[in-house]
Amino acid sequence: MPPTETRASSSTDGSTAPESLPGGSDLPPATVARLPVYLRELNLLSRTGVEVVSSGALAEAVGVGPAQLRKDLSHLGSYGTRGVGYDVAVLQAQLGREMGSAHEWPVVIVGIGNLGRALAGYSGFSSRGFRIVALVDPNPDLIGREINGIEITDLADLEEVVVRTKAVIAVLATPAEAAQAVADRLVYQGVTSILNFAASVLTVPDRVTVRKVDLGQELQILAYHEQRKSDGPGPVRALADAALGRTAGGDS
Repeated sequence: MPPTETRASSSTDGSTAPESLPGGSDLPPATVARLPVYLRELNLLSRTGVEVVSSGALAEAVGVGPAQLRKDLSHLGSYGTRGVGYDVAVLQAQLGREMGSAHEWPVVIVGIGNLGRALAGYSGFSSRGFRIVALVDPNPDLIGREINGIEITDLADLEEVVVRTKAVIAVLATPAEAAQAVADRLVYQGVTSILNFAASVLTVPDRVTVRKVDLGQELQILAYHEQRKSDGPGPVRALADAALGRTAGGDS
């Protein structure tokens, strides 16, 4: 049976990571969430031949303040050179080591519907140190088909797949009602990190890290900001204010 000591995973908005950091890392969770963004930009700079970047230029490129960027990088012991900036290759190596991209992480994707197929075909994983080693789904119409050279395996064989591929990270793109049962099986086989796209909250042991991606929630957050924009000054708002003014003044 799966371990009984559990915790509930938390939904995240991409800017924070409320779960405890694996390995007892003392980096602030918000900093951990920003480091991959810095690394992505450094990778772009490196590919274009840039050797040195100032904190101001790097901060502007990733959309944070220079002071915040310097504070984040200081946690890694990287302070740059005053008046010069950061050595791109050195900082890239530091961040890569901290974020684990210096290793190749085997990943299994469970649930090969529309979202799962899109994730399986995403080319950006390999450049960040993630190797898709298995695709798993219970649909008999999908079992045996290939995506990017990887054959889709029956969900009934999930345990064997995890053992054979030594996957330590799993991506769940299953229906909500199936997610917990699949997570239990993955954890029991030694998977310690789960990226959960299912519309459900997972209960997992304390040693397992879960990141939840709720696309509907993200769209609702965008809708909130759009609503705030539409509530701002404009013809409709001006007419409403005028109407309220007439009412308050007693006009008939």
